[in-house]
Amino acid sequence: MNTITDTNYNFPNQKLVYKGKVREVYTINDEVLVMIATDRLSAFDVVMPRGIPFKGQILNQIATKMMKATEDLVPNWLIDTPDPNVAVGHLCEPFKVEMVIRGYLSGHAAREYKVGKRVLCGVSMPDGMKENDKFPEPIITPSTKADNGEHDEDISREEIISKGIVSEEEYLILEDYTRKLFQRGTEIAAKQGLILVDTKYEFGKTKEGKIVLIDEIHTPDSSRYFYAEGYEERQQKNEAQKQLSKEFVRQWLIGNGFQGKEGQKIPEMNDEYIQSVSERYIELYEHITGESFVKADVSEVEKRIERNILNYLHS
Repeated sequence: MNTITDTNYNFPNQKLVYKGKVREVYTINDEVLVMIATDRLSAFDVVMPRGIPFKGQILNQIATKMMKATEDLVPNWLIDTPDPNVAVGHLCEPFKVEMVIRGYLSGHAAREYKVGKRVLCGVSMPDGMKENDKFPEPIITPSTKADNGEHDEDISREEIISKGIVSEEEYLILEDYTRKLFQRGTEIAAKQGLILVDTKYEFGKTKEGKIVLIDEIHTPDSSRYFYAEGYEERQQKNEAQKQLSKEFVRQWLIGNGFQGKEGQKIPEMNDEYIQSVSERYIELYEHITGESFVKADVSEVEKRIERNILNYLHS
């Protein structure tokens, strides 16, 4: 199980290194970002102790395919992918919000609904819904972009604008881009027999002041998918939906007494469980893209990534 869980490279003209929950970002020449998707697994805003084989490759390759499939609608940061785990793109100043959009009452929204809340991030949710029902229209429920170790927090459109986190003019662009991307993602998913339930998008500004899509898009880490076949029947019978997302990890953690709360201990993930999570991620890749997953050579994964990045930067 040769995984990449941490990197400590020193590239030519390297200025900064930022380490997020899953990705590590190297700034080159104050112009280009080299983003490495590690095999780290995050749930409830906590990074798990062990990496998942091929997870970084899966996330990076899905995100790349989805960026290319949506670039006619919304400009994005991506320039090239010199390695299965690596994306290179334009240096951007990120907006400090995540644009979460939900087509269905699932996940966090469903948990809030169950305790009686009918307003999420300033957006009303209709009475009489049950978990996994479709909203009349997709709702945008933003969250603040947390720094390392902190939890993302729900926030309303009004608060974002009034606090000056994003100007009203720019926030309207973010909303417009979010809806367009979700519509395209919904269409792509439908062709694979899937329902795009909810997802999040992140945006930034280039040096020229252009708003672009950054980070990942429509991956199982940022999105929730249901299988379309049998969705209606399962809803009518009040059965759990068959889904493609990392929700299965969250549910396993909840079942073992962990939800990222203070004092809770992360349950042990043995080799068998780690392998099962890797297999689920490969299944996700193949269902979302409609293509067979080709495992990259991970015998010397850190050296491979470094070599491919250096070759790209030199060229």
